[in-house]
Amino acid sequence: MTDPIVSDKIKKAFEQKCFRLIIEAYQTSLNEKSIQLDWNENDISYELYEKIEGNPTRNRYQIHISPEFRISKNVPKVKGFADKLPRIDLKMSNFYSKQEFKYFFEAKRLKEKESDLKRAYINEGINRFTSKKYPLGCMLGYLLQGNADETVKKGINSLLVKDKRQTEILNWKPNKLLKTYYESNHPDIGILKHLIFDFTLNK
Repeated sequence: MTDPIVSDKIKKAFEQKCFRLIIEAYQTSLNEKSIQLDWNENDISYELYEKIEGNPTRNRYQIHISPEFRISKNVPKVKGFADKLPRIDLKMSNFYSKQEFKYFFEAKRLKEKESDLKRAYINEGINRFTSKKYPLGCMLGYLLQGNADETVKKGINSLLVKDKRQTEILNWKPNKLLKTYYESNHPDIGILKHLIFDFTLNK
């Protein structure tokens, strides 16, 4: 059985590898101008999936990636049960010492001037992690209009304050791989990480 301290170190190292792959996919998509601002969330996620799939670093890390992954749940197995399982946008996994490590990404589109999208980022993104509907992972914000910091501070954070969740607001943190990286702290799960991908830079 893997030592808990060793296991925690492996999880953190694995998370950093997952971050590198997804951020490199984002940066490649910017360089190639491959993502359109009118695309749906799943279109963007699939484009990033293809970029990760084709990245030689993924082979070196021996990481498997799955798009639109169904999360196992104890439900009666009757006709149509699979369609009712929760889905998450991307899953990465690998094996170390016969133990499988998994990491999940839930993505949401964002626009600075659209409150509905910022509300969905909370209700259908953050809340699915804090309720433990989704396992270990992070949020991806696909910014398609406006400024990332304003979208977070005056949008997502304002809504969290309105919901009396001041302690759960997103805080910018320095990150070597991504300028628009944030963290939020939640009573039930601790720190949730947020990678905001600014696709307005495609213009």
